[in-house]
This record gives sequence, C-alpha cells and structure tokens, in this order.
Amino acid sequence: MLLFLAWITLGQTPIEDYLPQNVSYDLAIPTPEEILGYEVGEWHVSHDQLVSYMRELARVSDRIALQEYGHSYEHRPLMVLVITSPENHLNLEAIRSEHVQLAHAKGSPNSDSKLVHYMGYSVHGNEASGSNAALLAAYYLAAAQGPWVDRLLSETVILLDPSFNPDGLQRFSTWVNMHKSANLVSDPSSREFDEAWPGGRTNHYWFDLNRDWMPVQNPESKGRLSLYHRWKPNILTDHHEMGSNSTFFFQPGVPSRKYPLTPQNNVTLTEKIAKYHAAALDSVGSLYYSKEGFDDFYVGKGSTYPDMNGAVGILFEQASARGHLQENQFGSIGFPEAIRNHFVTSLSTLKAANDLRADLLKHQSLFYQESIKLAGADPVKAYIFGSEGDPARAFHLMEVLHRHDILIYPVEKNIKKGTQAYSTGSYVIPTNQPQYRLIKALFETRTSFQDSLFYDVSTWTLPLAFNLKYDELGARDYVQTQLGEVIATPQFPKGQVVGSSDYAYLFEPNGYYTPRAIMRLLKAGIVTEVNHSIHTDRDRSYARGSIVIPVGLQREKRDVIEAIIQEIATQDGINVYGLNTGLAIGGSDLGTRQAEVLTMPKVAVLVGDGVDSNEAGEVWHLLDQRMDMQVTLLPVEALNRTDLSRYNRIVMADGNYRAITDTGVENLKQWVTRGGVIVSWKRGGKWLSDKEISKVQYAKAVPDTTGYKKYLELDQNRGAQVVGGAIFEARVDLGHPLSYGLESAQIPLFRDHSLMMKKASNPYAYPMVYLDNPLLSGYISDERLKQISATPAVTISALRKGRIITFADNPNFRAFWYGTNKLFLNALFFGQTISSGAAEE
Repeated sequence: MLLFLAWITLGQTPIEDYLPQNVSYDLAIPTPEEILGYEVGEWHVSHDQLVSYMRELARVSDRIALQEYGHSYEHRPLMVLVITSPENHLNLEAIRSEHVQLAHAKGSPNSDSKLVHYMGYSVHGNEASGSNAALLAAYYLAAAQGPWVDRLLSETVILLDPSFNPDGLQRFSTWVNMHKSANLVSDPSSREFDEAWPGGRTNHYWFDLNRDWMPVQNPESKGRLSLYHRWKPNILTDHHEMGSNSTFFFQPGVPSRKYPLTPQNNVTLTEKIAKYHAAALDSVGSLYYSKEGFDDFYVGKGSTYPDMNGAVGILFEQASARGHLQENQFGSIGFPEAIRNHFVTSLSTLKAANDLRADLLKHQSLFYQESIKLAGADPVKAYIFGSEGDPARAFHLMEVLHRHDILIYPVEKNIKKGTQAYSTGSYVIPTNQPQYRLIKALFETRTSFQDSLFYDVSTWTLPLAFNLKYDELGARDYVQTQLGEVIATPQFPKGQVVGSSDYAYLFEPNGYYTPRAIMRLLKAGIVTEVNHSIHTDRDRSYARGSIVIPVGLQREKRDVIEAIIQEIATQDGINVYGLNTGLAIGGSDLGTRQAEVLTMPKVAVLVGDGVDSNEAGEVWHLLDQRMDMQVTLLPVEALNRTDLSRYNRIVMADGNYRAITDTGVENLKQWVTRGGVIVSWKRGGKWLSDKEISKVQYAKAVPDTTGYKKYLELDQNRGAQVVGGAIFEARVDLGHPLSYGLESAQIPLFRDHSLMMKKASNPYAYPMVYLDNPLLSGYISDERLKQISATPAVTISALRKGRIITFADNPNFRAFWYGTNKLFLNALFFGQTISSGAAEE
C-alpha cells in the first residue's frame, strides 16, 4: 500500500512531503534538490535542468538507462528513461522482442511476461506540473527500497518520458520563473499568469502536440511513435492541466463518447484502474472527478491512441496554478499541490498496472487476436489509394501509415475499381493485419454517432485529408490485385527530366512540391512563367497552370537552369519536360498572352495577440519546413506603423485582429490597392469583411427560438450545434488559378467553425462551393448542414490592383491536410494573376 502525507506546504516543499512513507530511500541516489539546487515546486524546472537530473539518475542508478529518441525543432533532446530491475536490464532486448509478439498476434502472455508501462508528461509545455512531477517519479523509481518496489521493477519495464514537449516547457518555465516574486503573488491578473503570445502550450511551430499522435507531422511525435511501436506498451499515462478553478480529472471519460472501435474491455480496465487513483487522491484530500467533460473519441490524442493499439490510455487533468500560486474558487492552488497530485496518480497507476498485470497483458494479446478475427469477418479486405499526377501526396500518406506500424504494399499491375483506375504507382493496405482497428479508424467515413458532443474533432479520414482517390476492396477485387513485397520504408518518388532543350522547359502544376520548385527558380533569378492555357505538342498535352522556364530568353543562365531542373526532378518529385518549339498543335503556343511572369512571394504571416497561434504556426511550418520559403512573422500591431512595401503577400489566419487600429486598416487597404494579395480564412476573413477591405458578406447566425427548453439540456442542445470538426465536399472550377494541379472537380474540405459566406453578386468570384449535400464524414446537426450547403468555400475580392482571397476554412489544418495545402499555396503563388473580372469589387 502507498502511504502519502495529506498536506503540502507552499513555497519550499521538502521532498519528504511528497513521498510515500512506507519505503526507505537509497541515499546514494541524489534528490532533485541536490542536483537542481531547489526543492521540487519551488521553481519551475527548465528543460535543460530536467535533462541534467535525468542524466544524473541514469549515471548512478543500475535501474535506469537513458535513451534519446529524437530532438525537437529547437534541438532539445527527446529522451526516455527505461526503468526496470538490474536483472531485466541485462536481458532487455529479449524482453522487448518477446513482448511485441503479443502485438503481432503471435503467442500469449505467461506468468513471467513483463508489463510495459509508458509514463508521459506535459505534452503541453505550460501544463508544467506534469514534468515537475516526473522529477519525483524518476527519483522514487530510482531510490525507493522495499518488497513492492522490487516486485514492480522485476515485473515491469517502465518508459518514463519526462517532457513530451521540450520547446514549450522551456518557453513556459522561463516566463513564470522570470516573473516570480520572493513573496508569492496569487493575483490572477499578475503578469506571471499572463504568458506572452503564443504561450508555452505548443512546440516551436505552435503545434498542439497532443493532437499530433495520429497525423505524426512533428519531430517530437515521430520520435515518440517510433519508441511507442518499438515497445508496444500496455498502459500509457498522459499528464495535463486544466483551468485553475477545477479539481482533478482521471479517466474514464464520458461513456457515450468513446471511439466505437475501442473494445469494451478497455473501458472495464480503465474503470478498475480509476479506483486506484481515487484511493490515492482520497489519501491526500484532493477533490476529483471522472466520466464527464473529456472523452476518448479522437484517436490522435495521447490518451486515446493507445486504446487503438491494444493498450489502455489514461488522461490526467490537474487544476493549474499556471505559475507558482494562484487564487481560485477554493482559496488558492499552489504549484506543489498540482505536482503532488500528478505524482500520486503516477504511483497509483504503477500500483494498478502491477496488480492488474495479467489482465493488461491478456487484454493486449486478445486485442490483436480479435483484430485478426474482425478483419476476417469484414467485407472490406483492403484499401487502395494513389495519385498518378502527384505521387508525393501518396508518399506522405504512406509515411503516416508506416509510423503507425501499418503494412503497405505496392500495386504491381494496373487495376480498375468502379470508375477509378489505379496504376502501378498505387498502394494497398490489407485489413487482415494486427493494426486492423487503427486502419479502420484512419480510413473509414462515419456520419452516425451515439453522442453529438465532441472534445475534439469528429472525423479525420486520411485519404480525404490528402485528397487522394481511394477505394475499398472486397474479397474478389483484393484477390485479383497483384501486389509487390511489403514496403519496408517508404521512399520519396523521384521525377525525371524528359529531354534536353535550349528553348524551354516545362513542368505541370499537379505536384505537391510545385511551389518549392518555383522557389528554386525564383531564388536563382530565373525568369519563370505560369501558363493559364493548355499547351499541346506532338508528345503530350500540358495542363493549365504549367510552369514554363524560357531558356532561350536567358541563355546565359542555362547551366544554372539545368542544375535546378535536376533538383526539381529528384528533390521535388516532379517530371520536367524539354520543349524545342513553342508551336502548339492544340491550345495556345508557348509565347501566349495567357502566360504571366511570376514574382517571388514575399510573405508576412500576421501573428500575436488575438491570432490563433495553431493556425498561424501551420502556415509558418508549411512555408518554412516544406516549401523552403522565407516567412516574416509580422506582429499584428505592426500594421499600425510598419511600411508594408517589402511584402507582396499577407496571410491572416483565424483571429480577432483587435490590435489593428484605424491607421492599420488604412495601411492595409493602401497596400492592397498597390497590388498586394491577402489570403485569409475564418475570423480573419470576417475581420477583412467588417473593415470593408474585402467585399465578402457573411450569413448571420439564426438563434434557436423554437420554444421551451429544459435547463438540464442546455449544454447538450447548444453543443450539438457546434461544428467541431467534420469533412465536407466542395465543387471546384478546374480552370481557376486556385485549382491548378487538382485532379478532380470535387475536393474534401475540413471545417471546424460555423461562419458561412454568402454568394457574391459576381458569379466568377466564388470558384469553390460546397455541394448541396456536402457532408462526407463527421458530425454536424441537420440545421447546420442545411445552412452550409451550397455556400461559397472561397471568395475572391479585388481592391484596385490587389486581391483578397478568402477561404471559408483553414486549408492547412494540423499539417496533415495535404490536399487543401494546394489551394492555399496556389493562392500565394497565383493569386495576383486572377483576373479582376473574376473578383468581387
């Protein structure tokens, strides 16, 4: 039994006040205070200090091995402590290898099988009590002496990850420590509790890493998923914080909101484990709750992802001090108290997992065995996807699937499924494999739900996010599909240079990395055109939006051009064609007036107070990391005083933009009139409309006045009208510059808001419109669906020489919506070329 002191002091809290009193502690193991110079909870530990302490524990303890599994964008180490008995360390690889067989539906656990327990802390950097509790958890597991500890370490391999988000933790610890007073100030209005934008919640590019378990687009997540699938843990704990006026939450979540493919035994085990948390928190006098507020639906967050992988994920949410001491409805919440609650539930989970070891191991084994049986009974035997025009998008989807330990096979012979043709550049995911449940979760569309409230998004269908053609294959189709060997590691597709020319080179716009290819040319000072017409020669027909490099007009740069087109082929995965004549046998000649010389996009992304940092960060990440572009992160208030002439593109993500004064509005208007292009969406677009910079009109929300409503149904009724995250289909004008490179006239869009644009008076100004029945997957109320149907998904406005391109929805959602990235990038690169006659003026 674990015994705790029932109180915690403020300020300097000796480690004895945190620790269970029923064990002794090895004096050779240094306490955090001995290494850091302060007691746990007296200051917020910085990431470098956290690393120092963990490395020292690994140096002095034969129970601990430290492994680095990657680095953050700011090159901070991502590390895990592998904690088990010294005897187990001598045989660790054999233990791991035997354990993962359970996840491959090979073998069953026995009395000697080891449990694998993943302890994860502070994926949100400003929810720091988790990482500070990790100091105590690591010390306890290194130093505690007693029969129960010996049994735990003998029967368990513990993966202790002290910081899922090093960059965010470092940012937050610096903020609160630099504003800490010797006499602790609890006033919620104090600067200590008011982080500078964007705050410490997110990583370097302002991504919420707790939503990245499924998309796996950030280095922190890539490293963590590799570690996860290397070990296949039985249980994972995910330590968070919530509002200061809250208490403490532990799972299970709302019973009606678990993901439907999660087996009921997962819930049963979670409920059994919850009793241990309750007892531990009772022992220290902490209030708590479960089965409300939070759910287990979105498989891309840390507490739900394990449920789709044969494990039990557990979310902990602790009321946050957001500093060192803050007033709340109970009086105040101190940082040591928050740390203590995470620490005691860390130990209660270890106790529960050890007591339920046989049940958890059996659950994992049966989970994968049942998955194989479910796959056998499923009429869908495989999913096929691909893109002849843009193999890079298919590659990036394969990357995601590969990181989830999903087997992928190449198609060896062209096949047809319905009206769709799949070439040898297509790929097949058989459902008959251990990851069956996760595959279904990633590929299925779902429009029927037990509950209408969601803590996060209600759908995420991956092939729709990548805008790839895909199909389900039944038994007959699957048997007839010729597959190659399983793909060990997806390889980026390389293009080729077809022909040599001293006249012109051309490549089509369908490649995902077309913008990066254009940037290579523009950075080198190469004259580059976009051709708005079709050009057909004897060999092939080139689509509208093709990029032309007129070699004959810049012969002195031919060597540079030749080098760059090789890079475009090999590094951007694009085919480049050499043309020796501009004469067309169909469409327009290469020297057509419908071709325009492209200018270098000089992009400013508005950031700062009032701007949605996640969405601004998605733009920054896309342009900086993928498209190799320089991006200015321009504070919104800079519009009030800055000369904007050095930019020709401004991006306005979702936000309120209240910091822009009337002077700033006028500056922005004048900048647009001189030829600037604004790309915006959601409330960014609404702000431009309100300030009469764009001509977009928005529909007003219609209040529900349908009569008497019961008070107890208020949250349910209002929540049911929230568009929390669903996928809709829009019709696209393929001849419009915004759609260059798209392969279909219909495109899936992700929507997580209720703003709706009205159709412009100019019918050419809205080249993308939601279908009359647009829902593809996810939850939306009938009322909201009717309101969204047939509304514009994008509207083009003109202000003299400039253009304002207003999307209804964020085209860069969580960095995995590769399909609509194309629309956003076309807006940046081709927006200025849109005819004023095709815009609302």
